[in-house]
Amino acid sequence: MLFTGDAIDAQQAMRIGLINGAAPASELHSAVAALAATIAAKARATVVTGKDAFNRQRGLTLHDAYAAMSATMTENLLRADACEGIAAFIEKRKPVWPA
Repeated sequence: MLFTGDAIDAQQAMRIGLINGAAPASELHSAVAALAATIAAKARATVVTGKDAFNRQRGLTLHDAYAAMSATMTENLLRADACEGIAAFIEKRKPVWPA
């Protein structure tokens, strides 16, 4: 799109991985609410860490970004919420996130 200036529709954007999802305008509010509920159900510390990590790696080279994110993933796996998430998965139950 950058080089050709060609516009694409939402379905094409989804096919090529440019967007995660699309909804008609009449369903947009409920689609956004559903996505927000999905994110809100995750461990808060993990969501905050993920957002922070994404923002930190944006200006890095690929090599440096992989190194930084590898360290972040390792730290994240040592947290109580990671242990709870893994245990809940193994025990086939919903996680109960630490406060």
